[in-house]
Amino acid sequence: MIARFCFRLVGVVALVFLVGACGGLNSDPGVGLNATTSGSMTELRLAPGDKVRVTVFGEDKLTGEYQIDNAGSLSLPLAGTIPAAGQTKSELEEALTRQLKSEYLRNPKVTVDVTGFRPFYVLGEVSKPGEYPYRSGLNVLSAIAIAGGATYRASTSKVMIQRSGSTEMAEYPQATTVHIMPGDVVRVPERFF
Repeated sequence: MIARFCFRLVGVVALVFLVGACGGLNSDPGVGLNATTSGSMTELRLAPGDKVRVTVFGEDKLTGEYQIDNAGSLSLPLAGTIPAAGQTKSELEEALTRQLKSEYLRNPKVTVDVTGFRPFYVLGEVSKPGEYPYRSGLNVLSAIAIAGGATYRASTSKVMIQRSGSTEMAEYPQATTVHIMPGDVVRVPERFF
Protein backbone atom coordinates (compact mmCIF):
# COMPACT_ATOMS: atom_id res chain seq x y z
CA MET A 1 0.00 0.00 0.00
CA ILE A 2 2.80 2.44 0.87
CA ALA A 3 4.66 1.43 -2.28
CA ARG A 4 1.57 2.17 -4.40
CA PHE A 5 1.19 5.61 -2.74
CA CYS A 6 4.89 6.44 -3.38
CA PHE A 7 4.55 5.29 -6.99
CA ARG A 8 1.52 7.58 -7.49
CA LEU A 9 3.31 10.47 -5.81
CA VAL A 10 6.32 10.06 -8.10
CA GLY A 11 3.94 9.92 -11.09
CA VAL A 12 2.17 13.13 -10.05
CA VAL A 13 5.50 14.94 -9.51
CA ALA A 14 6.75 13.76 -12.92
CA LEU A 15 3.52 14.93 -14.53
CA VAL A 16 3.85 18.37 -12.91
CA PHE A 17 7.42 18.73 -14.22
CA LEU A 18 6.35 17.55 -17.68
CA VAL A 19 3.47 20.02 -17.86
CA GLY A 20 5.76 22.82 -16.64
CA ALA A 21 8.34 21.99 -19.29
CA CYS A 22 5.69 21.93 -22.03
CA GLY A 23 4.42 25.30 -20.86
CA GLY A 24 7.90 26.73 -21.48
CA LEU A 25 7.74 25.63 -25.12
CA ASN A 26 4.83 27.95 -25.81
CA SER A 27 6.73 31.20 -25.54
CA ASP A 28 5.09 34.60 -25.41
CA PRO A 29 4.65 35.64 -29.07
CA GLY A 30 4.39 39.32 -28.23
CA VAL A 31 7.84 39.62 -26.66
CA GLY A 32 9.55 39.74 -30.03
CA LEU A 33 7.64 42.86 -31.04
CA ASN A 34 9.47 45.20 -28.67
CA ALA A 35 12.38 43.21 -27.37
CA THR A 36 15.36 41.31 -28.62
CA THR A 37 16.73 38.30 -26.79
CA SER A 38 20.49 37.95 -26.41
CA GLY A 39 21.20 34.87 -24.33
CA SER A 40 19.03 35.13 -21.25
CA MET A 41 18.88 38.94 -21.26
CA THR A 42 16.06 40.79 -22.95
CA GLU A 43 16.85 44.28 -24.19
CA LEU A 44 13.91 46.48 -25.06
CA ARG A 45 13.78 48.38 -28.33
CA LEU A 46 13.14 52.10 -28.31
CA ALA A 47 9.93 53.59 -29.73
CA PRO A 48 8.28 57.01 -30.08
CA GLY A 49 7.57 58.55 -26.68
CA ASP A 50 10.54 56.95 -24.91
CA LYS A 51 12.87 59.32 -23.05
CA VAL A 52 16.64 58.89 -23.06
CA ARG A 53 19.59 60.60 -21.42
CA VAL A 54 22.50 60.99 -23.80
CA THR A 55 25.89 61.62 -22.22
CA VAL A 56 28.82 62.68 -24.39
CA PHE A 57 31.96 62.60 -22.24
CA GLY A 58 33.61 66.02 -22.09
CA GLU A 59 30.84 67.71 -24.09
CA ASP A 60 28.38 69.20 -21.60
CA LYS A 61 26.45 71.06 -24.30
CA LEU A 62 25.58 67.78 -26.04
CA THR A 63 24.69 65.92 -22.85
CA GLY A 64 21.02 66.00 -21.92
CA GLU A 65 17.62 64.36 -21.85
CA TYR A 66 15.78 63.85 -25.11
CA GLN A 67 12.50 62.29 -26.20
CA ILE A 68 12.01 60.18 -29.30
CA ASP A 69 9.49 62.04 -31.47
CA ASN A 70 6.39 60.59 -33.17
CA ALA A 71 8.41 59.90 -36.33
CA GLY A 72 10.80 57.72 -34.29
CA SER A 73 13.72 60.16 -34.48
CA LEU A 74 15.98 61.75 -31.91
CA SER A 75 17.25 65.30 -32.48
CA LEU A 76 20.55 66.33 -30.88
CA PRO A 77 22.72 69.41 -31.33
CA LEU A 78 25.53 68.78 -33.85
CA ALA A 79 24.38 65.21 -34.50
CA GLY A 80 21.12 66.31 -36.11
CA THR A 81 18.14 64.00 -36.43
CA ILE A 82 18.90 60.32 -36.03
CA PRO A 83 16.45 57.41 -36.41
CA ALA A 84 16.04 55.88 -32.92
CA ALA A 85 12.83 53.85 -33.00
CA GLY A 86 13.45 50.12 -33.27
CA GLN A 87 16.99 50.36 -31.94
CA THR A 88 18.31 49.03 -28.65
CA LYS A 89 20.15 51.31 -26.25
CA SER A 90 23.54 50.02 -27.42
CA GLU A 91 22.62 50.37 -31.11
CA LEU A 92 21.62 54.00 -30.52
CA GLU A 93 24.94 54.62 -28.72
CA GLU A 94 26.81 53.30 -31.76
CA ALA A 95 24.74 55.39 -34.20
CA LEU A 96 25.31 58.57 -32.19
CA THR A 97 29.03 57.84 -31.89
CA ARG A 98 29.32 57.35 -35.66
CA GLN A 99 27.36 60.53 -36.39
CA LEU A 100 29.37 62.71 -34.00
CA LYS A 101 32.70 61.19 -35.06
CA SER A 102 32.10 61.71 -38.78
CA GLU A 103 31.02 65.32 -38.37
CA TYR A 104 32.42 67.07 -35.32
CA LEU A 105 34.32 65.14 -32.65
CA ARG A 106 37.55 63.18 -32.88
CA ASN A 107 36.76 60.23 -30.59
CA PRO A 108 33.39 60.72 -28.86
CA LYS A 109 32.43 58.57 -25.88
CA VAL A 110 28.63 58.32 -25.92
CA THR A 111 26.35 56.57 -23.44
CA VAL A 112 22.58 56.31 -23.63
CA ASP A 113 20.36 55.60 -20.62
CA VAL A 114 16.62 55.13 -20.92
CA THR A 115 14.98 57.42 -18.36
CA GLY A 116 11.39 56.52 -19.21
CA PHE A 117 9.53 54.11 -21.45
CA ARG A 118 6.03 54.62 -22.80
CA PRO A 119 3.32 53.83 -20.22
CA PHE A 120 1.22 50.66 -20.30
CA TYR A 121 -2.55 50.53 -19.80
CA VAL A 122 -4.78 48.24 -17.73
CA LEU A 123 -8.50 48.11 -18.50
CA GLY A 124 -11.48 45.97 -17.64
CA GLU A 125 -12.17 44.18 -14.38
CA VAL A 126 -9.55 45.84 -12.17
CA SER A 127 -10.03 48.21 -9.24
CA LYS A 128 -8.17 51.16 -10.81
CA PRO A 129 -8.10 50.98 -14.62
CA GLY A 130 -5.81 53.48 -16.27
CA GLU A 131 -2.34 54.43 -17.49
CA TYR A 132 0.72 53.33 -15.50
CA PRO A 133 4.46 53.96 -15.88
CA TYR A 134 6.40 51.01 -17.27
CA ARG A 135 8.83 49.17 -14.99
CA SER A 136 11.43 46.66 -16.03
CA GLY A 137 10.46 43.01 -15.52
CA LEU A 138 6.72 43.66 -15.58
CA ASN A 139 4.42 40.67 -16.07
CA VAL A 140 0.64 40.24 -16.31
CA LEU A 141 0.11 39.51 -12.62
CA SER A 142 2.17 42.49 -11.47
CA ALA A 143 0.33 44.75 -13.96
CA ILE A 144 -3.01 43.66 -12.49
CA ALA A 145 -1.66 44.27 -8.97
CA ILE A 146 -0.46 47.76 -9.94
CA ALA A 147 -4.00 48.50 -11.16
CA GLY A 148 -5.39 47.72 -7.70
CA GLY A 149 -6.05 44.03 -8.25
CA ALA A 150 -8.85 42.21 -9.98
CA THR A 151 -12.51 42.76 -9.15
CA TYR A 152 -14.73 39.90 -7.99
CA ARG A 153 -16.11 39.63 -11.56
CA ALA A 154 -12.70 39.25 -13.20
CA SER A 155 -11.50 36.19 -15.02
CA THR A 156 -8.76 34.47 -13.06
CA SER A 157 -7.32 32.50 -15.96
CA LYS A 158 -6.88 34.82 -18.95
CA VAL A 159 -6.24 38.39 -20.08
CA MET A 160 -6.39 40.13 -23.42
CA ILE A 161 -3.28 42.06 -24.52
CA GLN A 162 -2.86 44.48 -27.39
CA ARG A 163 0.87 44.75 -28.01
CA SER A 164 2.33 48.13 -28.88
CA GLY A 165 2.21 48.55 -32.64
CA SER A 166 -0.55 45.96 -33.09
CA THR A 167 -4.22 46.66 -33.77
CA GLU A 168 -5.64 43.43 -32.36
CA MET A 169 -5.91 41.95 -28.88
CA ALA A 170 -4.71 38.42 -28.24
CA GLU A 171 -5.59 36.11 -25.37
CA TYR A 172 -2.88 35.20 -22.87
CA PRO A 173 -2.93 33.22 -19.61
CA GLN A 174 -2.67 35.07 -16.31
CA ALA A 175 0.86 33.93 -15.53
CA THR A 176 4.19 35.38 -14.48
CA THR A 177 5.68 34.13 -17.76
CA VAL A 178 3.63 36.60 -19.83
CA HIS A 179 5.62 39.83 -19.94
CA ILE A 180 4.20 43.31 -20.41
CA MET A 181 6.08 45.68 -22.68
CA PRO A 182 5.96 49.49 -22.90
CA GLY A 183 2.82 50.68 -24.67
CA ASP A 184 0.87 47.44 -24.15
CA VAL A 185 -2.85 47.52 -23.36
CA VAL A 186 -3.95 44.83 -20.90
CA ARG A 187 -7.67 44.10 -20.56
CA VAL A 188 -8.91 41.86 -17.77
CA PRO A 189 -12.16 40.31 -19.03
CA GLU A 190 -15.21 39.45 -16.98
CA ARG A 191 -15.46 35.80 -16.06
CA PHE A 192 -18.42 33.72 -17.12
CA PHE A 193 -19.84 31.38 -14.49
